[in-house]
Amino acid sequence: MKLKSNSLVFPMILVVLAALPVLLARGGDGGAAADRRAIIYTPHNEQIRSEFGRGFAVWHQRTFGEPAQVIWNTPGGTSEIRRILEANAEAALREGRSIGGNADLVFGGGSYEYGQLKREIAVDEGPTKRVGRILEKASFDPTWLAETYGLNVIGDNTLYDPDGYWFGVALSGFGIVYNRDELLRLGLAEPREWADLADARLAGAVTLVNPAQSGSVTTALEAIIQRLGWQRGWQIILRMAANSRSVASSAPKVPLDVSSGDSAAGPCIDFYGRYQAQAISDAGDPDRLGYIDPKGQTVIDPDPIALLANAPNRETAERFIRFALSDEGQALWQFRAKERAVGELGPVEFELRRMPVRRSFIATHRSEFIDDIDPFTLASAVENPDKNARNFIAPLFSAMCADRRDELVAAWRAIRTHPSYPVDRALVTADDVTDPQLKSMLLEFDAMPIIEGPQGSTHDIASREGRAAVKDGFLKAKWKDAALWPEGASPTDELRRRFGEFYTEQFEKIAAMRSTR
Repeated sequence: MKLKSNSLVFPMILVVLAALPVLLARGGDGGAAADRRAIIYTPHNEQIRSEFGRGFAVWHQRTFGEPAQVIWNTPGGTSEIRRILEANAEAALREGRSIGGNADLVFGGGSYEYGQLKREIAVDEGPTKRVGRILEKASFDPTWLAETYGLNVIGDNTLYDPDGYWFGVALSGFGIVYNRDELLRLGLAEPREWADLADARLAGAVTLVNPAQSGSVTTALEAIIQRLGWQRGWQIILRMAANSRSVASSAPKVPLDVSSGDSAAGPCIDFYGRYQAQAISDAGDPDRLGYIDPKGQTVIDPDPIALLANAPNRETAERFIRFALSDEGQALWQFRAKERAVGELGPVEFELRRMPVRRSFIATHRSEFIDDIDPFTLASAVENPDKNARNFIAPLFSAMCADRRDELVAAWRAIRTHPSYPVDRALVTADDVTDPQLKSMLLEFDAMPIIEGPQGSTHDIASREGRAAVKDGFLKAKWKDAALWPEGASPTDELRRRFGEFYTEQFEKIAAMRSTR
């Protein structure tokens, strides 16, 4: 990841935030516990932080005979944490300093974000080029890793980075959280697959999260595209977006909206959905909220932890990783909460409802899990995956929905209120209707942008070849000498602008077609 000297500099507040954990640690409560600490960036909620902080302290005291504590820093989601760490790393390289030194670990988020974090960063300062990494390899023996994880694969993913930069400690699935009361009111059955969220009867009753602000939601949408194909995947995503009552900025908003009845359903990370269902059940309403992983249409992704470069408390940090992978750490994800005797496994206060990562632990303790799930049987590999699909999710979603929601909703209203629109099925495409006008409207609705390249060439985003060319040309800036965007402008922003112009035209065309009837 090369950062030019004239690239946009992140606000200084990001760099200040990067230094905050170590400042807080220095101002700790003193005493023996202050001698052993791990400073951790995390997007995880208070419940996970509480159980893992408490569990690590107990495990460390028993294992090493001395106290230890965790200093948590929670500046936002995984994408925000990555931006902070990248800003701090860039500033360090420009100033000739070593990267890191402010915190020990980053814990939580999807494997994609960690793949970005492990990449080498480079800055050009005149004739000088400085390089470095945000993450550092942990000193774990390969034999121990093999014994801990077994086969390093789940579906399409690895459980830990083969290069040793990150280690999965839990597994995340992506599915649908739904409110049974609201679905009953709308006359709809419980959803079983992603296409159910494309049902026009859900108009105004779906909550989505902007994938430009959430790496986990990007992974969920990518699963739809990879499992169902580019065309059908985007048909579903576009209709989900058109059905949405809101586009949130953080993943936990979906189960909160659905549980409160503000929405009927929405795409959701599994543990958010299950945890909220548990909370509603504990409050006396066990039947209101449901969650499902669409069979054969989801992805199982590792939730990693990684050692930061120049960690000030490296030994304790590596011990925390070992704890998270131990029986004590794995039990926190799926055991019921209760007061524990010394040495007894499981959480004390909060039931986290997540999937452990270790096959051997699942095989031994599955009967004690709250959720009867084996993620290794749920996961499967995608045949012929589209390696460029993910790169277009955020810019396309932003162009078609986040940046022009009113136009999208108006076009969708024109389609779903057409007299010939089938009202008794979920996903309706042009192939499903015979009325010429409605067929034309649906064809325009599902059309994809065609992007102009060098020397008048055109590249269809609907084709793999087109996506590969546009990714290289715009997202990797390989067409920088073709005068396709203003000098000094961002090619990514220019691509998003072109996407936006396309969808504005499409949505206006659909509204105009309906008005002529």
